[in-house]
Amino acid sequence: MTTTTFRNGDAGPAVTQIVGLLDQLGLIEGDLPGSFDDRVELAVRTFQQQRGLHVDGVVGVATFRRMDEARWTLGDRILTHLPGSLMAGDDVFALQRRLLELGFKVGRVDGYFGPETEAGLRDFQRNVGIPADGTCGPLTLKMLAQLAPMVSGGAPNAMRAQERIRDAGPQLGGKIVVIDPSPGQHLPDEYAETAAEIVHDLAARIEGRLVATGVQAFLTASRSGRHRAEVEDATQETERAQFANRANAHLSISLAVDASANTDACGVATYFFGSEKHNTRSSTGERFASLVQREIVARTDLVDLRTHAKAWEFLRRTRMPAVQVDAGYLSNPGDAQRLADPGFRDVLAEAVVVAVQRFYLSPEADAHTGVLRLSELRSVLAAESDDH
Repeated sequence: MTTTTFRNGDAGPAVTQIVGLLDQLGLIEGDLPGSFDDRVELAVRTFQQQRGLHVDGVVGVATFRRMDEARWTLGDRILTHLPGSLMAGDDVFALQRRLLELGFKVGRVDGYFGPETEAGLRDFQRNVGIPADGTCGPLTLKMLAQLAPMVSGGAPNAMRAQERIRDAGPQLGGKIVVIDPSPGQHLPDEYAETAAEIVHDLAARIEGRLVATGVQAFLTASRSGRHRAEVEDATQETERAQFANRANAHLSISLAVDASANTDACGVATYFFGSEKHNTRSSTGERFASLVQREIVARTDLVDLRTHAKAWEFLRRTRMPAVQVDAGYLSNPGDAQRLADPGFRDVLAEAVVVAVQRFYLSPEADAHTGVLRLSELRSVLAAESDDH
């Protein structure tokens, strides 16, 4: 499989491999088609919907990678930590979920066998009296199957995340926020240049306001395309997420605009990491996305398209609460007119910054959505800090 994308009408060995994976996942019934036809496109769309991906019926690198991950079940292969080339798949999701339910820390349940998963597995192995090699092989699988879970679901992770936020305190000074002007790789070419201008301008406005509150704010890329902080390739979601991780950011915000063949499509939506298929989501990411969504809707007349869980690579790979903001549709005349207005982008920037502050405020000190202004933050922070 190369970096080529495959779509309806294509044929060849790569398409045969795609059809085979879809058949293995039970998404194609009957005789297997010999080319990328309507049945294959429908199966691809179904898979993308199930996995929280961009639903376009096209198999690019991200969709193919997820198809390959989906074919693994726990026990099919030996799992271990491979720095620089993390093992990923449904079997890793299952291992992380199992360890978490048994009370062991694995970090985010994201399907990547990273250092936190290895540490949690070693801890489990030490506790059950088997060699703590950090590798999930036959003996470890046997012990996992014998033990009943202590809890069900992701409650331990959610509680640990909330504790970290509380310990961080309400003051924004010293906190690190990464702002990611999304390159909009899923946009039609006709909107790409305008989208880049809007998201980079919005990112700069948010950056300036955050810096004024004492935040260390970093952008994944500058408007000219020169990547800051030695980011080699911020056009790829994985690289942008890794930049946020290397910065040890407390929060990350990806900014995007959308477009649709339906010019009536309009409104703002926010996204956080989550996968219904694997029963996992970032509770803090969901809260952050909800705050951003509510602030924007309260301050503008953009249609409320709500907050949604997605497993896009930027959201999946970032280790901190992360949100993607789709601030409107360039294909809709009303949204396009709003986004072209610098004053409107100022309102969006203030909404995002206030949401960042509200994320760290206790419920008792928090204000109603849409009424807190940047000029009022100091007095709110002072009152909160006195009680912290």
